[in-house]
Amino acid sequence: MSSSKQQILAAVRRSLRREQPDEATRAELEQRLGAPHANLVPQRAQVSHAEQLDMMESMLKELSATVVRLDSEAQVPQAVADYLKNENLPPQVRMAPRDDLRQLPWDGQPLLEIAEGIAAAEDATSVTGAFAGIAETGTLMMASGPEAPVTLNFLPENHVVVLRASQVTGTYEEAWVRLRQEVGPGKMPRAVNMITGPSRTGDIEQTILLGAHGPRRLHVLLVDDRDTAAG
Repeated sequence: MSSSKQQILAAVRRSLRREQPDEATRAELEQRLGAPHANLVPQRAQVSHAEQLDMMESMLKELSATVVRLDSEAQVPQAVADYLKNENLPPQVRMAPRDDLRQLPWDGQPLLEIAEGIAAAEDATSVTGAFAGIAETGTLMMASGPEAPVTLNFLPENHVVVLRASQVTGTYEEAWVRLRQEVGPGKMPRAVNMITGPSRTGDIEQTILLGAHGPRRLHVLLVDDRDTAAG
C-alpha cells in the first residue's frame, strides 16, 4: 500500500476514532467475509422458478424493455434478426466474444453481419449474455471479463441480451451467492453492472428521456434452457 494511501486511511480512522483492529476482530471480519450470509431477504420473489420467470418478464416490460421468450437457444439468431428488422435497424451487431454465443446457428442468417469485441462508436446494436437476471426488480447482472466487455452494455443505442432461464434468480442475494461461487473465494470481476431497463433520466423538466447515459432500447431474449440445465 502506498504511503499516501496509508496516510489517508489513517486520517479517516482518526476521525472515526477507530484504531487498527486487534487479532480477534480481524479474525471475526475474515470469517464473515469468507462465509457471507444474507440479512433480510424480501418475500416478494421467494416463489417457484416458473413464477420468477414470469416476474422477470413482467418487470422488464414495466421498465420499458422488450422481451421475447424462446423455447431453445437455436432460436436466438432468428430472434435477433427479427428484432433488427422490426426496429428498422441495420443488420449488423457487435457481439460479446463468448463461446456460447458463437456456437449458435448464425449461419442461418446470411444477411446478418456479426463482429466481436469491444463496442465502437459506430455500433448501433450489441448482443451480449448476462451473468444473472434478478426477478424482484427485473435487473440484469453483468459481470465484466474478456468475454464480456463493459462497453457493449453502454455504448450502442440498442442492447440485445440473451438471458437463459437457468440464470434467473429471485433476489439480489441469490445472484451475489452465484457470483461468489463462480469466481471463487476472495475474487471478484473488475466490474459488476446492474442494468434495470433502458438508460433514462428525468433531470430535464422532470420528463423521462430514454438513452441519456446508455442504450435507448433494451431487448431481452429469455431462453428456456431448464431441461438442458437440469441434465
